[in-house]
Amino acid sequence: MKNLTEGKPLKLILYFAIPLFIGQLFQLFYSLVDTRIVGATLGEASLAAVGATTTLSDMLVSMLNGLTNGAAIVVATYFGAKDEKHMKKAIGGTVLIGICFSICVSTLCLVFLSPILKFLNISEEIMPQAKAYIGIILAGLLVSTLYNICAAILRAVGDSFTPLIFLIIASFLNIGLDYGLILGFHMGVEGAALATVLSQAVSAFLCFLYMKKKYPQLMLTKEDRKAEKEIYKKLLSSGLAMSFMISFVTLGTLALQTSINTFGTNIIVAHTAARKATSVFMLPFSVLGQTLATYCGQNLGAGKYDRIKKGIRDTVLVTFVWCVGVMIAAYTISPVLIGLITATKQKEVIDTATLYLKVNTVFYFVPAVISLFRNSMQGFGDSKTPVFSSSLELIGKILIAFFLTPVLGYMGIIVAEPIVWIIMVIPLIVNMARNPILRNAS
Repeated sequence: MKNLTEGKPLKLILYFAIPLFIGQLFQLFYSLVDTRIVGATLGEASLAAVGATTTLSDMLVSMLNGLTNGAAIVVATYFGAKDEKHMKKAIGGTVLIGICFSICVSTLCLVFLSPILKFLNISEEIMPQAKAYIGIILAGLLVSTLYNICAAILRAVGDSFTPLIFLIIASFLNIGLDYGLILGFHMGVEGAALATVLSQAVSAFLCFLYMKKKYPQLMLTKEDRKAEKEIYKKLLSSGLAMSFMISFVTLGTLALQTSINTFGTNIIVAHTAARKATSVFMLPFSVLGQTLATYCGQNLGAGKYDRIKKGIRDTVLVTFVWCVGVMIAAYTISPVLIGLITATKQKEVIDTATLYLKVNTVFYFVPAVISLFRNSMQGFGDSKTPVFSSSLELIGKILIAFFLTPVLGYMGIIVAEPIVWIIMVIPLIVNMARNPILRNAS
């Protein structure tokens, strides 16, 4: 366990964030491996089928992940306050809430899968493969959530390293299963989906076993599992706020995907590749944001507001340095990256994806601030402003999908995110300037 309330803020934040960064990089690796292997072994139609549904699966996984991470902030606050009794009750509530929500989401999506895919404008050409792939991913949402619950609890008490180990193991297992199920058993896109779910199940199982052996104090007694109204209220408030925040972001992206899916296979593949690269480029934003949520939660519990202010300020500077490096990469090696991700030689695919990256990376300073501020606010108890900011993103992307893309085509998709980023960062900056915790800090 790691106490984030003592020591140099930036050093602690980076020390905590590095394993988290590597872990999320390997989580992205799941998706990138599927993309690469499907494209290289099954062809671009299969890759388009996977890409056309990736936004849906990303949205659902992120929504459930947000729920557990938001609830874990409550665990971090009790840990920072050294209140073990309520910390364990919060852990019990996080587990129950995560399991119940994942089962409900998975069931509803599987029941209404056909209408959902039609709403996404998935063509008849790729519909059978898209349905087969996403159906397995949806059925496996519970195992993904179980891993995220274990990882969120460990991070809440300062251990960001352990989840990384099991993700690395699962990532290499995913590669082996991808090739084995696709090439050995000729399972097509179903094999890629099954490989992902099985690998996630292994990481969840190993993470739980480790927690049981290494941190027996985190194991729950019958008393810990009894519901306590006030704690469940805090868990649901924090968890649902972060879940809604992420859901609004991904729902907006899903709205754009409905337009993208009408542009043809090459554009779908290009956008899929560009979004994979974007996920890697923006990874430090989300990682440092999650770190700040835990950091702010622990320091809020300890009453150390000056450390919250300094930690946020120093982390913003670090992300700005990263933004400069990413922009340079986008303007120099984007075609190579797109080729590596998709295994394609189609000029239209490479040129389209490269243009997307060149335009978007210029504005990366804005989403960096968005991610850090939103998560920090969650950490010190402000859940309303991040949700409001994210709702602006949802509205903006829906309007662009319906009104701008019919006029500008795919260029409307490219400029969509920079436009909404600038709009949604405004309430976050205003709130940070007015927040009493930061204004009263030294």
